[in-house]
Amino acid sequence: MIPFFRRIRKNLADKNQFLKYARYAVGEIVLVVIGILIALQINTWNEHRKERALEQDYYCRLLEDVMLDNQQVADLLNESLLLISYNQRQIMLFPADQRGDSNLDFTFENEM
Repeated sequence: MIPFFRRIRKNLADKNQFLKYARYAVGEIVLVVIGILIALQINTWNEHRKERALEQDYYCRLLEDVMLDNQQVADLLNESLLLISYNQRQIMLFPADQRGDSNLDFTFENEM
C-alpha cells in the first residue's frame, strides 16, 4: 500500500502539478489525523473498560471486608456478653456485704 502512495506522490511531483499534489498531501494528512483520533478513542474506551473492571473488583473486596468485619464484631459482642455473664456469676459468689456497689445487675441482649 505504501509503494502505491509513493508512486502517486512521485508522479504528481514529477509532472509539476502542484495543486493536485497539495490536495493529495492534505488528504493524506487528514487521513493520518483521523487514524490517530480513532486510535486515541479506542485507547480511551479500553482504559474506561479497565477502570470499570478495577472498580468492580474494589467493590467486591470492600463488600467482603465489610461482611468479615460484621462477623468479627458479632463474635466480639458474643464473647463480651459471655465474659460479662461469667463476671456477674463471680461477683455473686462474694457475700453481699463485700460486693461494694449493689448496682451490678447488668442485662444485655444480643441484637444480632
